[in-house]
Amino acid sequence: MIDLYYWTTPNGHKVTMFLEEAGLPYKILPINIGKGEQFAPEFLKIAPNNRIPAMVDHEPADGGAPLALFESGAILLYLADKCGQLIAPDLRGRNEVLQWLFWQMGGLGPMAGQNHHFTQYAPEKIPYAIERYVKETARLYAVLDKQLTGRDFITGSYSIADMACYPWVVPYSKQGQNLDDFPQLKRWFFNIRERAATQRAYALAAEINPAPTMTDEDKRQLFGQDASTVRRG
Repeated sequence: MIDLYYWTTPNGHKVTMFLEEAGLPYKILPINIGKGEQFAPEFLKIAPNNRIPAMVDHEPADGGAPLALFESGAILLYLADKCGQLIAPDLRGRNEVLQWLFWQMGGLGPMAGQNHHFTQYAPEKIPYAIERYVKETARLYAVLDKQLTGRDFITGSYSIADMACYPWVVPYSKQGQNLDDFPQLKRWFFNIRERAATQRAYALAAEINPAPTMTDEDKRQLFGQDASTVRRG
């Protein structure tokens, strides 16, 4: 059994998509990041960066004590290796998946996240910041669109690279993007959206957080952190 510490964000969706696709048994432990639940001492023991998702595998492959992990990319890689699924088994194929997983972790996620912040949440609309991140999101979409030419999925077969990227494309309209500008990405996006596991994962999110809102207090919890936040934890 896997305990998944989760909230309804793109990084959270990555892991539920995997678990639903692979059919692994798991239990959701919601961490409402707008209410500050990510600062609870018991959660910080698992996720010292006070971010979701995090997980505990109570049946690791080595037969030892429960294994805790944080960071969504690390979790996806761990689960793929645990199951022997959704990552290529050969050297070249595996590393192709890994480079696109890291591309999402280092590029698409952070840049789209800044896009979300400055276009949706920042108290002051800063034109330079908005233009910067909307354009960079478009550039990354174009990179992915080009990679998908002649391929059903990012590395050919459906993998953790696709699961990592898809949730960050879901809010494309809020990111100032038009999928018609990226025809290969658009095809890929709707193919993944129609997968039964994807639909189950997003249905679960709707049950856990049926009316997502962002209050001023939520924004303070999410955007007001600094070094003192870590020291208090």
